Amino acid sequence: MNAPFPALLPTYNRTPLRFVRGAGSWLIEASGDRYLDLTSGIAVNALGHAHPALVEVLKAQAEALWHVSNLYAIPAQEALAEALVEHTFADTVFFTNSGTEAAELALKMVRKYWHDQGQQRPTILTFEGAFHGRSTGAIAAAGSEKMTKGFGPLMPGFKTLPWGDHDALRANLDETVAAVMIEPVQGEGGIRPLPDQCLKGLRDLCDQTGALLVLDEVQCGMGRTGRLFAHEWAGITPDVMMVAKGIGGGFPLGAVLATAKAAAAMTAGTHGSTYGGNPLACAVGAKVLEIMTTEGFLDGVSGKGALLRQRLEGLVANHPTLFEAVRGAGLMLGLKCRAPNTDIVKAAQAQHLLTVPAADNVIRLLPPLTISDEEIAEAMQRLDQAAKSLS
Repeated sequence: MNAPFPALLPTYNRTPLRFVRGAGSWLIEASGDRYLDLTSGIAVNALGHAHPALVEVLKAQAEALWHVSNLYAIPAQEALAEALVEHTFADTVFFTNSGTEAAELALKMVRKYWHDQGQQRPTILTFEGAFHGRSTGAIAAAGSEKMTKGFGPLMPGFKTLPWGDHDALRANLDETVAAVMIEPVQGEGGIRPLPDQCLKGLRDLCDQTGALLVLDEVQCGMGRTGRLFAHEWAGITPDVMMVAKGIGGGFPLGAVLATAKAAAAMTAGTHGSTYGGNPLACAVGAKVLEIMTTEGFLDGVSGKGALLRQRLEGLVANHPTLFEAVRGAGLMLGLKCRAPNTDIVKAAQAQHLLTVPAADNVIRLLPPLTISDEEIAEAMQRLDQAAKSLS
């Protein structure tokens, strides 16, 4: 007799760990074992687990108001939008529940912009190794056979270019292109940063051709690289930007930020969300942004990132048969591996250290931005022990 189909749809190969509590950089499993967490829920718990200030504001908001339709004014939503506009390039913000939803709106915004301009610009350029979510639009944008196989027909209008191929970009970015969509630092693609000069050059090419520049900062944004958003290092601004993960500190929240020019066509009725920008999410998001924009916070992230990178470089030197190089910026770092990255992730887990694999045989290290120097030292000691166990 066939086994019953699982009650929980089996779309994940889940590790048999059941975490019941979290505090700062640590997760506590049902057995009581403590794990040092260098994943942050894949860059979500940016301020660590159960940050006291986030717990306090969530409890206070929960006692006042959970949900109200977007048919009405939502003061918490307006306040967070105004704060994001103050601290970024954007003139306007739309709140979503996730990065995938943010990607869908960004695509709609680009299409509607050119429709209202009365121009036929059917193509959006994207890049090999990208990850923009798992909706049909997002997987079409990424163009990965692994994600798209079996889900056709896909949304048309995307052209995927090789990562880092400047000649291909120049050859394809012309007056028929609606937009270029890119992650300043690829996350799922293997912690691959786009050099500042390339991002500047891309901005120039978009300006020359009129194409919109759409940045996906779902994983690399919200302080992860040591600036509030990764594109700030290059001194440029996008037309549209997707944000999620760290903006809610663990509470589901995403956003699309845009200039007035790029967003002008998105008038009443062109988009909506039942839960997007609800009072609970916006109360937490406002506190996250307040903490991250406090003087010295982002400098601290850069300092911790430099320390972690230094220790990782030493790890690579000590275990050259396992590791090849360190990539990334701030506290968004990757270890390019020679041995299978999944083996190293499992070995680290045996040392009660949590990491997450990525493409190109890379291990992602995405600790909370609040991780201490002592916890960084502890993490490196455990990763060294994991490497020794494989050696």
